[in-house]
Amino acid sequence: MAATSLFSCSMHTEKLAPKISKGSDVLCSHIKTSYMEPGYLKSTCCPNSTFLSMKKSSKLEQMKTISQTDGFRSRALKVEHAPYFSVGQKFQLDDVIEAQQFDRDILNAIFEVAQDMESIEKNSPGSQLLKGYLMATLFYEPSTRTRLSFESAMKRLGGEVLTTENAREFSSAAKGETLEGDGPGQHPTQALLDVYTIQREIGKLDSIKVGLVGDLANGRTVRSLAYLLAKYNDVKIYFVAPDVVKMKDDIKEYLTSKEVEWEESADLMEVASECDVVYQTRIQKERFGERVDLYEKARGKYIVNKDVLKVMQSHAVVMHPLPRLDEITVDVDADPRAAYFRQAKNGLYIRMALLKLLLVGW
Repeated sequence: MAATSLFSCSMHTEKLAPKISKGSDVLCSHIKTSYMEPGYLKSTCCPNSTFLSMKKSSKLEQMKTISQTDGFRSRALKVEHAPYFSVGQKFQLDDVIEAQQFDRDILNAIFEVAQDMESIEKNSPGSQLLKGYLMATLFYEPSTRTRLSFESAMKRLGGEVLTTENAREFSSAAKGETLEGDGPGQHPTQALLDVYTIQREIGKLDSIKVGLVGDLANGRTVRSLAYLLAKYNDVKIYFVAPDVVKMKDDIKEYLTSKEVEWEESADLMEVASECDVVYQTRIQKERFGERVDLYEKARGKYIVNKDVLKVMQSHAVVMHPLPRLDEITVDVDADPRAAYFRQAKNGLYIRMALLKLLLVGW
């Protein structure tokens, strides 16, 4: 299991509800494409998935059978918008493994819960919301901040924790056993807190420009963040990285498929002057193995310092998943646009929200 893959612990099975198509108010009971009669929207139903992506809860006003294809029946439900998710409703996901699981509606609702968790953390440190629940954390790579963030989140809500830091050596993984997860490729909970932070700092997620800087080939955080940013409108992403750690083609192709504008640049100063967010990452030595020469070639090429701050817009922010080495100079910390410590704090609220939703629902 990846350090940030999150699984619910309920022991039950159930048939997944029909999937509600993204971008429309149409509920389809099959997996084919249906075309609505005049007055209805076109709907494309996605293949069945382990992860259920649900539209906001709403009041159903009218049901009409509109087509029947190869024995599969499709029904269009004309709906009226209401609160997205009602209190007590089961969370739409059984686990959190990758950023692609989320849609905008679920993201917005999670962020609302995270704001509630912020109030709980500040005003009611004795919350017993998760009393009686026990969370076991298995980290296959060193990840002190993420581990402590999860453990703090669980304890802030009254739950208990069992933990091991080096599960790769001290768990059944040493015998070859595996759990589902993708540590090198994704960091979904970090991406959630990153998007939450952007919303809190910039005030919007549509029509923004984001510069991703540093180790983009090996950085799990930037890969997951790119997936989430693709869910918003009129977003442009700049990739700024040394040649040996450029963003991989799979992310570029994904963004292109979602009609997200992206651009590679070697000029950090120019990108910083354009962007709402400069998201810096460290060059990770552990990802280079024995190729120390490549690590040294990449390290130190792009550094956020006061010169970068001078060209940034007044509303823009600098973010970083932490820990940092020398890719952000310490004199940047005092600038109000340095958002990375607030970003780390937001991780607590997001993880409190996820634990609450996975274990007890909305």
